[in-house]
Amino acid sequence: MNSYLHNVQYYETDKMGIVHHSNYIRWMEEARVDFMNEMGWGYERLEEQKITSPTVSVSCEYKTSTTFGDLVSIAMEINKYNGVILEVEYHMTNSDTGEIVAEARSKHCFLGEDGKPLRMNKTLPEFHVALTGYFKNQ
Repeated sequence: MNSYLHNVQYYETDKMGIVHHSNYIRWMEEARVDFMNEMGWGYERLEEQKITSPTVSVSCEYKTSTTFGDLVSIAMEINKYNGVILEVEYHMTNSDTGEIVAEARSKHCFLGEDGKPLRMNKTLPEFHVALTGYFKNQ
């Protein structure tokens, strides 16, 4: 997968002129949505199947500040996927300097219309097969 690029917007900065920490979490979602689209399984397609994928947990370690106009490259890796839980790692770097700006993780599950967890290998095997091709340990 290609890295997702995010151009830092002025409104994402705080009074000190640096990006507010909450925006990195939003960028992670942007990168994940972009990845799903690249994979051919955008969220719209999952939702057509009455499947949602909420975030269960998220963590982020901030390494270097970013500011308005910076271009941040977000590389994403599937750390774990067992058909029910999806764990993703994100490596964010300043595209101009190459500096690591943040390293993060998120965990997601898949739910049916009734709000109960699904086993994607049984519920939507074609999605399961597509996603298993992106494990970082393969």
